[in-house]
Amino acid sequence: MARVYNFSAGPSMLPEEVLKTAAEEMMEYGTSGQSVMEMSHRSKEYQAIFDETEANLREIMNIPDDYAVLFLQGGASTQFAMLPLNLMNKNKKADFIVTGQWANKAYQEAARYGAARLVASSKDKTFSYIPKVAAEDFDKDADYGHICFNNTIYGTKYNYIPETGDVPLVADISSCILSEPIDVTKFGVLYAGAQKNVAPAGVTIVIIRKDLIGNAMDITPTMLKYDTHSENGSMFNTPPCYSIYIAGLTFKWIKKMGGLEKMKELNEKKAKLLYDFLDNSKMFKGTVVPEDRSLMNVPFITGNDELDAKFVAESKKAGFVNLKGHRSVGGMRASIYNAMPIEGVEKLVEFMKKFEEENA
Repeated sequence: MARVYNFSAGPSMLPEEVLKTAAEEMMEYGTSGQSVMEMSHRSKEYQAIFDETEANLREIMNIPDDYAVLFLQGGASTQFAMLPLNLMNKNKKADFIVTGQWANKAYQEAARYGAARLVASSKDKTFSYIPKVAAEDFDKDADYGHICFNNTIYGTKYNYIPETGDVPLVADISSCILSEPIDVTKFGVLYAGAQKNVAPAGVTIVIIRKDLIGNAMDITPTMLKYDTHSENGSMFNTPPCYSIYIAGLTFKWIKKMGGLEKMKELNEKKAKLLYDFLDNSKMFKGTVVPEDRSLMNVPFITGNDELDAKFVAESKKAGFVNLKGHRSVGGMRASIYNAMPIEGVEKLVEFMKKFEEENA
């Protein structure tokens, strides 16, 4: 069996150990006589899987007891509506820093339910940097402030946590969750679609401070209220059972690898390999200012659309797939999430060197 190096931004590659365990347990989980795919979410067998999954996530991320951990559906995009419906409930105001497409979508969706204010944006330079803001830039009467911590399309990442004073800070961490330690207590809400660094598409993780739960607007549908899910252990309805199970396997793998400090060390090493090559290449160049570069998503270009297309085509033939950049920006993008082995990045750099020599 030949496996390619999958540089997709999501759904992305999973750790081979996780895939092998899932394959071994496909027909029967433990001594249950059934696959996890077939289990009732109300069964004691599945509840044990769920409880262990949540406990391991809490341990890995050091999530305090005053935060609820929810496993929801609808992707991170559904959170763009859930957040204002549940949090924009006192002064009907929220502040946003727009650093890319997903941050902008969150901003636009919130504007449907209250006064959404743009604090800062990096649109002026094609979202190639992270704006620097201070606590005084936020409205002290805002119900929350929102950022996208890592920008999948544009390859930027916050290397600082914005100070918002008493305003709860909310962050979309879909493409950087579990890639390095993060201080959960600095945020009111953290949320992430799982399909980039955790599990197959289907489950969305929400980590929310408990005092922010229970004050949804009257118009909020039952399924979009955080208390609906927190009061029912994420089982008000059937959850994405199999995706949660795979997430649990991934959490075990991260613990076995050494936790988030080790993940950060490995991710920094992989990113340095690729960025060092880009910085010294005569053909390829990165598109993000060095101080705001993502460890997870590395966009790059040659400056020639035809050469970009040739690179994507030839790299696919060589076993490096999904390197084409997002349709909104073009170029190339290598997503090097936790599951990407360092050998994958090393071989990609070797291929890029060879391509450069042959197409100079």
